[in-house]
Amino acid sequence: MGAGAPGGADGADRGGVGGLRASLSGLTTRGRSFLAAGIAAAVCAYVLGQSELLRVGLLLAVLPLICVYALHRTRHRVSGSRRLTPGRVPTGSEARVQLRMDNVSRMPTGLLMLQDRVPYVLGPRPRFVLDRVEPGGRREVSYRVRSDLRGRYPLGPLQLRLTDPFGLVELTRSFSAYDTLTVIPRTEPLPPVRLAGDSSGYGDGSRRSLALAGDDDVIPRTYRRGDDLRRVHWRSTARYGELMVRREEQPQRSRATVLLDTRDIAFEGAGPDSAFEWAVSAAASTLVHLLEQGFSVRLLTDTGDSVPGEGAGGFSSGGQESAEAAGLMMDTLAVIGHSDGAGISRAYDAVRGAGEGGGFGGDGLLVAFFGDLDDVQTELAAKMRQRAGGAVAFVLDSATWAGQPARQQDLPSLEERLRRLRDAGWTAVAAPPGVAFGELWRQAGTAPLGTGTSGGRG
Repeated sequence: MGAGAPGGADGADRGGVGGLRASLSGLTTRGRSFLAAGIAAAVCAYVLGQSELLRVGLLLAVLPLICVYALHRTRHRVSGSRRLTPGRVPTGSEARVQLRMDNVSRMPTGLLMLQDRVPYVLGPRPRFVLDRVEPGGRREVSYRVRSDLRGRYPLGPLQLRLTDPFGLVELTRSFSAYDTLTVIPRTEPLPPVRLAGDSSGYGDGSRRSLALAGDDDVIPRTYRRGDDLRRVHWRSTARYGELMVRREEQPQRSRATVLLDTRDIAFEGAGPDSAFEWAVSAAASTLVHLLEQGFSVRLLTDTGDSVPGEGAGGFSSGGQESAEAAGLMMDTLAVIGHSDGAGISRAYDAVRGAGEGGGFGGDGLLVAFFGDLDDVQTELAAKMRQRAGGAVAFVLDSATWAGQPARQQDLPSLEERLRRLRDAGWTAVAAPPGVAFGELWRQAGTAPLGTGTSGGRG
C-alpha cells in the first residue's frame, strides 16, 4: 500500500556533457543513418563544390543531434510513481499496481513506453505504450500481480523509454523508487473449539479485578484526559493532592505459543503442495485464530527465535500492539525457510524458560507443528508438555507427503511418535496430505486430553 515517490535519475548529469554523451548512445538505426548520410553528403558537397548538397547534408546531420538534445532536456522533466495495493497478500491472491507518469515540463513528450520490473514468479513484465503527453499532463495505468509462492518480492525500478517524433532517438530512464510485495501464507478460518488447557482469554474466569472489596483496597491512578469523572476516587484525590481515578478491571490474557519445526532434515519435497508449506500455512491459520480469540500469542521456531520478540516472554500485547505483532508474525512466515539445525533443543529451552517465568503456568497453550522426529527429538518434544497447560501437536510424516521411502531408517514410525507424545500428555494429531487443516483442528478440539486422531477424514 505504499506509494512510490517520483523516481530520480534526473540529478547529477542534467544538462552536463556526460549526460549528452549518454543520450548520443540512444540514437536509433534511423538516427545513425541520418547522421551518417548527412556527414557523407557534407563531405561530397565539399569535394564537388555543391553548396545545395551541403545544406542537405547539414540538415540530415543536425536533425538527429537536435532530437538528442531536446530529448535529453525533456526526459529529466518526467516523473513517475507507483502505488501498490495492498502491500501484503496471501498466496494465490492478486495485488494491484498503479503507475503514474507526470509531464512536468513545458513541452509535450513523444511516444513513451513504460515498463516495470517484476520478478518472474509474479507474472510477465508489464509494458505500456503512452501516446503524446501534453505539458503538465498525467497518465495512469495499472496491472495486477499474484504469486503462488510466499516471500517478499521487489517491484521496480520503473523504466521509461522515450522517443522523439521522428524516431531518431530512443532513451531509457530508470527511476529509483521501488516497492515490496509481501506474499504471506494463505490462512483458513478455524472452528471455535476448546482445546485442552485452553482459556478464552476474556471470559469471566480469566478476569482479575485490581479493585478488591472495600475502598481501602482500591488501587487508583492519576486522572487522564477523557476519563469518566464518575470514576474519580475522592479519598485518594485528597490524600495525593491531585485528581485520581479508579482503575478498570483488566482482563487476564491467556498466552499461547505456536511452535513451527523448520529443520531441513524434518521435511522432504518443495513447492506449494509440500509438507513444509502446509505446516507454515497451518501455523499462520493458528496464529490468526488464537489472536481473534483474545490470546497473547508468540511464534516460536526450532531455532529458539521468538516473534514478535518483545514484551513479556516475547508474547504479543493487546489492542493495536496485537495487530502489529500479528503483521510481524505473518511477515516472518512469508520468508521463513528451512533451518540447518538437527534438533529442537533450543525450542525446548525457550518453552521451558516461558514456563518458569510464568508464561504458561496452568493456562498456557502450546500448539506445535512437527516434521520427522527421531527418538531423541521425540523424547524432547514429549518433555515440552510439562511446561504447558495444554499441548496440541500436529505431526507430519514427510515421506508420506512426498510419496517416497523415508530418508532415515532409524526414524520411529508415525504411529510410534504419536503414541509417545500422547503418553506424555499431548493431544497428538497426524497430518496427512489431502486433509483440510480446519478438520484436523476440529478433531484436536474434540479429542480427550493426551489422545489424538489418525488425521483421517471425519
